[in-house]
Amino acid sequence: MNAAPFAEANFSRATGAGLDPNEYRRATEGLAALEEWPERFADIARAHLARADRAASAVSAAEHCRTAARWFHFATLAPGRGRRGNAGDAAAADRAMGRALALAEPGAKRIEGPGFAGWLRGPGDTSPVVVVPGMDSGKEEFHDVCAALLRHGATVFAMDGPGQGVLAAGTVLRADYHRVVARVADALEAERIGLVGLSLGGYFAAESAALEPRAAAAVTVSGPFRLDWDALPPFVTGTLADRAGGPGAAREFADRVDLAGLAPRIGGPLLVVDGGRDAIPGVVNGEPLARLAPRGEYLPVPEGDHLLGNVRADWLPAAADWLTARLSGR
Repeated sequence: MNAAPFAEANFSRATGAGLDPNEYRRATEGLAALEEWPERFADIARAHLARADRAASAVSAAEHCRTAARWFHFATLAPGRGRRGNAGDAAAADRAMGRALALAEPGAKRIEGPGFAGWLRGPGDTSPVVVVPGMDSGKEEFHDVCAALLRHGATVFAMDGPGQGVLAAGTVLRADYHRVVARVADALEAERIGLVGLSLGGYFAAESAALEPRAAAAVTVSGPFRLDWDALPPFVTGTLADRAGGPGAAREFADRVDLAGLAPRIGGPLLVVDGGRDAIPGVVNGEPLARLAPRGEYLPVPEGDHLLGNVRADWLPAAADWLTARLSGR
């Protein structure tokens, strides 16, 4: 498979997640085929770990480790290897992020439970915000989202759930994600939580906001309102089949991604962020969710693509302001 279209399609996702655009271009322009993608990205990640070993300060070492974690994560995105084939890079991303936090934020806590694993960061005296990844993403991808919330004084729990990140090799996606969020809230000993869900994580966050009473406010970013299996492109159906445990399970999962009945049950404030250039066949964007939720608000960004990595300034600071204000009662 030709690597160039795939690399271009993922450019804003990668750079929005914090990969240096010039380094990304150098990494992808010389790829003859997508089969080379995982090792090329993992090589760059290992180079950053080597820089961390040579760094003269813990600050620089931590930054190289964070960068390595993101490169290891993006090594898992190339189609064809499957979630078990990606297990080594996902585990390496997890270890690199753990090393970064040990250096830069020794107060960060690793918290795990049935179907989830993640890092709790921040002051600890505010209602935690749970950052939920999507179909093929993980907790290492949304560092910029976590950083924006932390700058606002939030406590943040960036997680992998079933079929995601470091848990992907041994678990599968589940549509009743609110059950996982409930276990997260239990582990955090939180009476109230906020949710930020990105891509398919937007569905997970909205579903949880409807069914988990402790979800006090939520933000969805490029989340689907509904999926139509027969119209989805092959990359999406193939990735869902891998992450959900087979084609039949993936189709059943996709059929359950429909928020028409759940949206009216979201009692708390909800902000729905969509990019105007985010058009994936078979995916209904979030405007109906914002319209049907009793306290829904809609933030469309006309130039935004999927995950709006190309227009970060047009939504991320505003979304962080919005969520932290709602959680604090302002």
